[in-house]
Amino acid sequence: MPGRNQQLVLDTLTRSERPMGAYELLELLRQEGLRSPLQIYRALDRLIEEGLVHRIESPSAFALCLHSESGTHGRAAFAICANCGRASEVHDPALERVLRRIARRQGFRTKSATVELSGLCEACSHR
Repeated sequence: MPGRNQQLVLDTLTRSERPMGAYELLELLRQEGLRSPLQIYRALDRLIEEGLVHRIESPSAFALCLHSESGTHGRAAFAICANCGRASEVHDPALERVLRRIARRQGFRTKSATVELSGLCEACSHR
């Protein structure tokens, strides 16, 4: 069960249409009493541990995990729009199998795997 700060961060990400950076979250949550980046990062770390949030590396942002109940939190793919910043979380069993096979060939035990696709979303590509 998320604590107060975790719940505030989770609710903010749930309302957002795109991934958000830690400092962006902090600005939105200052009115709720969060004052320090450390509070945001601790909340995000806990939400990631609980499988409720993903860290997306390329825009250095965080996104709500849409498949937290499926047990695939550590294996996600994102299609990230370079124009509007929206990110779509995708789970594809075939992709997961390929990633496991690659890791096995390298003698590597995977803790997590995140694939990030950059391009234009459907809405932006029609503009």
